[in-house]
Amino acid sequence: MATRLLRTNFIRRPHCFSSLRPVGSPTVTASTAAVPEILSFGQQAPEPPLHHPKHNQTHHDIDLSDQARLFASVPTPDLLRSTAVLHAAAIGPMVDVGSWVMSSKLMDNALTRGMVLGVVKGTFYDHFCAGEDASAAAERVRSVYEATGLKGMLVYGVEHADDAASCDDNMQHFLRTIEAAKSLPTSHFSSVVVKITAICPISLLKRVSDLLRWEHKSKSFKLSWKLKSFTVFSDSSPLYHTNSEPEPLTAEEERELEAAHVRIQDICRKCQESNVPLLIDAEDTILQPAIDYMAYSSAIMFNGDKDRPIVYNTIQAYLRDAGERLHLVVQEAEKEGVPMGFKLVRGAYMCSEGKLADSLGHKSPVHDTLQNTHACYNDCMTFLMEKASNGSGFGVVLATHNADSGRLASRKASELNINKKNGTIEFAQLYGMSDALSFGLKRAGFNVSKYMPFGPVETAIPYLVRRAYENRGMMASGALDRQLLRMELKRRLMAVIA
Repeated sequence: MATRLLRTNFIRRPHCFSSLRPVGSPTVTASTAAVPEILSFGQQAPEPPLHHPKHNQTHHDIDLSDQARLFASVPTPDLLRSTAVLHAAAIGPMVDVGSWVMSSKLMDNALTRGMVLGVVKGTFYDHFCAGEDASAAAERVRSVYEATGLKGMLVYGVEHADDAASCDDNMQHFLRTIEAAKSLPTSHFSSVVVKITAICPISLLKRVSDLLRWEHKSKSFKLSWKLKSFTVFSDSSPLYHTNSEPEPLTAEEERELEAAHVRIQDICRKCQESNVPLLIDAEDTILQPAIDYMAYSSAIMFNGDKDRPIVYNTIQAYLRDAGERLHLVVQEAEKEGVPMGFKLVRGAYMCSEGKLADSLGHKSPVHDTLQNTHACYNDCMTFLMEKASNGSGFGVVLATHNADSGRLASRKASELNINKKNGTIEFAQLYGMSDALSFGLKRAGFNVSKYMPFGPVETAIPYLVRRAYENRGMMASGALDRQLLRMELKRRLMAVIA
């Protein structure tokens, strides 16, 4: 079976930062982008100053200035490990050496392999991952909630599959993940996460995306196999991936596509029966049309509850067409009476998007500047919150490590009189990252979840390398967490000495 767990081809520097430029003089705030699909903007930055409350701070602002209150629920041993891991991940040469070791021939030797995996498990793995299987991850969700009040998103750590057997196997893992979530009190978890790339072969997703693009280009071009869905393109969407009319799907490919639809429908049905929301992750634009098509066709089938959607699709705000596509989908969903759920992220494939577009003689589909990406995220966030506030059944997951977006959302929620506890609006951050923001949002009364991947230690290494690169000194939000952790450890130490 050809399954790749946590993208094993990513044992290297995972992101490219030169293609996204800030406008004007660089400033350091507690703001960076993130979440799988998480965009790490790589401007080197010093440790940021803390944002102390201003005299006009209102009750609906989130407060990240009091580290004692933020980390009150974190035991000192956990605080020490978090501080050590995040500081180690901020040392560039250490991350580079660690990445090299984990992809070198040293891992072919049983002795050195065991030593490396042992060190990784006791440090980075335990910090960023929830366990080696679904039951262990569920227990970690339980313990995190009981200690901090933060919910969990269960994420089986598989990303890509290349054949039907792998897709079938992955589907069974996703079904077991739903069972694990179902075993928890509903207060402890928010959702499970699935990647369409794990239950439909990559090659087929590329073929379907090509055909969908050509259908958008040529209105007379019809796809007989296409299920009812919402639009996956706007007038500004990138279509350069498909320059000539693709060959139609073969009979075998149509059978494979039908099998993929059955897999996602089985997963959705299980979620519907278990009352477990399902978040569908996003990918590169070369694959995303097929993923959106399958996500929206599933939403039409399974989002029957007018009060709460089951299926959530992901919008990547670093794409220039994100806002237009979001508005079009919402318009169609409202017309059809289908409640929709959206997870809003910034994005994660900046480097690959730029390289592919450049190789084809086109401009990258990603915003030119960091500020434009922030503006797009905040505009989409405001739009979705306004829709969710009117009782239309929309659900919104704001996946961000950006403190400024968190503050804006908090103020908007108060302005719109949104019920913070009914699950209509929630925030999410990666497990092991941006804990200060998570705790600050939780203290402000919001539902906050941690994106908690699980899987065997060995298969999680590529994921851990990506988290290490995101946490190194280039990320201001990581710097803020490190600064707050140091301050809290110092305070506790002084309290013991005194």
